[in-house]
Amino acid sequence: MQTLINFQTCLSDFSGKFDELAGRYDHTVQHSSALEGLIDDYSTFITDKQNERIWEQLDQQESGSLHQLVLELRDKSARCVAIMEKYRALKLQYGDVEIADYFRNIEECIEKEFGSSHVTSYSKVLLIGSGSFPMTPLFIAKRTGAEVVGIDIDPEAIALGQQVVEKLGAGLNIHLQQTLVQDLAFTRKATHIIFSSTVANKYDLLDQLHALTNEHVVVAMRYGNQLKSLFNYPMRETDSSKWKLVDNILRPDDVFDIALYQKAKLS
Repeated sequence: MQTLINFQTCLSDFSGKFDELAGRYDHTVQHSSALEGLIDDYSTFITDKQNERIWEQLDQQESGSLHQLVLELRDKSARCVAIMEKYRALKLQYGDVEIADYFRNIEECIEKEFGSSHVTSYSKVLLIGSGSFPMTPLFIAKRTGAEVVGIDIDPEAIALGQQVVEKLGAGLNIHLQQTLVQDLAFTRKATHIIFSSTVANKYDLLDQLHALTNEHVVVAMRYGNQLKSLFNYPMRETDSSKWKLVDNILRPDDVFDIALYQKAKLS
């Protein structure tokens, strides 16, 4: 019982620290180290196998207060990841390219993102939730030569992201826009679509994308269930007449997993 109480206390502590450090963001790098350390600690907590077992015990208790805390942590950690990307983009402007553990975790997964549905130089890749440090577009464009478009609803993220692309991806076919999927002509041409794990309404957008995309598109949905749902928006059921789950790439040592979807075939 004491272990369960300690676990919930840790979650409450993380929640308070996320609030504190998010509130300190002032568009400079003044508080970046503290937030990077907190996100790295949270990543370690999420991937700890012992915590996974404790989570399973707590999850069976169906506690309303725990459910609310999970929802809050998911939103707060997503907000702090967005801020940490801004810190990293700002640091790059000053010549600092040090990388936090969280970013290593992301970068190590990109190569396996689409499983057997490989990205080539002829591919057109759309990233929904590109953020302030668009690692995925940079990685894909550098490795494959594909055209990559990233969209985000945060104007500061787009402005910082464009500066990052200019510095690290000059000459690559990368475009970042502050827009919505339904307003983007590229959406219909996309061969591959990636959802950031911190996009809250990603399954609503996936449903919307069915009418906006071509029949051969492959969608990689970054998600987190069980303990990983503390840091990612979880997998949801899809309309089986629209989307079919074709692969589920489980990554036990990383902070999110990847669900691959293709359009359901008409019978």
